[in-house]
Amino acid sequence: MELLMEIDIRIKGSQFVAGHTRDVCMIEFDGTARGPHFNGEVIGTGVDTQKIEKTKEMVLSARYMLEGKDAAGNDCRIFIENNGGDFNNCKPTVYTNSPLLAEWETTDLTAKVIPNDSGVLIQIYK
Repeated sequence: MELLMEIDIRIKGSQFVAGHTRDVCMIEFDGTARGPHFNGEVIGTGVDTQKIEKTKEMVLSARYMLEGKDAAGNDCRIFIENNGGDFNNCKPTVYTNSPLLAEWETTDLTAKVIPNDSGVLIQIYK
């Protein structure tokens, strides 16, 4: 597997509702992305929506947009939707306006989510 980029996510706040059949937590974040193909920042506020079944099974879905430069130095944006059942089982979907990174839109990607003091570190691999 090739590490495409790491995104250092910093949690800014959260909202929670305890439902009758499932709980939902929405976690707001920003962050910084770095790697051999892209470097940039989360623009606006990203949101990780965690749906937690009363059985404790979870469905995670984070959505955010990055703005920065690709490896050729061109300004670009990347949208990422990262879905999974736990931190070790995440599948990112990527859309970008960078011609250099266009193959990421059709490549099978995986992600590893590593908790840290300020939030999480996301590692995206192909």
